[in-house]
Amino acid sequence: MNHEVFITCAVTGAGDTLGRHPGVPTTPKQIAEASIEAARAGAAIAHIHVRDPETGKAARSLHLYREVVERIRSSGVDVVINLTAGMGGDIVFGAGETPLPLNPEGTDMVGPSERLAHVAALLPEICTLDCGTMNFALGDYVMTNTPATLRAMAKKVQELGVRPELEVFDTGHLVFVKQLIKEGLIDDPCMIQLCMGIAYGAPDDPLTLMALVNQVPPGAIFSAFSIGRNQLPYAAMAAIAGGNVRVGLEDNLFLDRGVLASNGQLVERAATIVTAMGARVLGPAEARAKLKLRLPN
Repeated sequence: MNHEVFITCAVTGAGDTLGRHPGVPTTPKQIAEASIEAARAGAAIAHIHVRDPETGKAARSLHLYREVVERIRSSGVDVVINLTAGMGGDIVFGAGETPLPLNPEGTDMVGPSERLAHVAALLPEICTLDCGTMNFALGDYVMTNTPATLRAMAKKVQELGVRPELEVFDTGHLVFVKQLIKEGLIDDPCMIQLCMGIAYGAPDDPLTLMALVNQVPPGAIFSAFSIGRNQLPYAAMAAIAGGNVRVGLEDNLFLDRGVLASNGQLVERAATIVTAMGARVLGPAEARAKLKLRLPN
């Protein structure tokens, strides 16, 4: 078991969740406030997507990221900023017998530099790299991350001095993580997020989790989470498996059956679970030291 646990809060995500929870943060102000709320509740790290304030749909505009980051940095509340770099790798094929042309609704494919434009401009302490391609949920959407694209992104992130959080959705993604390490594209300590229960990646049963944990590279620091109602049980399971914890409205909307959550409530519940198991929740400064992060601006 890991007895010194940091908590990451994924505050909004890119999914179509607004219709199911009116409290999902949408505007830059709301996303920043959610990150600050999570930090005050005990999260060391805020994992951040942005959304179009008018539609609520996923976005990757630099000005939206800039407003979120500036609001957090000027708040006086300390939290490690972790920006997604997953946007810009989305392909939605045409249905059935006509996969081409691609469906423009949801397709958003750009090169490595554009996917990292906000990271280069704002220099967060952490950004994510989704370490493989996967059929993602329903329909004809493919989360697309080719080896060449990921190598280019890893190299750029390394040059910027930002710590990549390597998102692993299935066993083959860990194989590629090890390849990136072998090629010298990932600095120590390697930071891995095990993303469980997402169709059609690794299921969130304990045996699958431990199969992934047993393949984590030596010396790596990992977190694990599950989506939906297994998010909070995973606060315990991740710590027992030797890892750290992620919660938040990106992955789960409920605190209890039928009770919608806030990000702060999910962090508080996770902290209660972890501390009741005899572990200590690390603050932002301790998480920075553990992950050897570049000091924030």
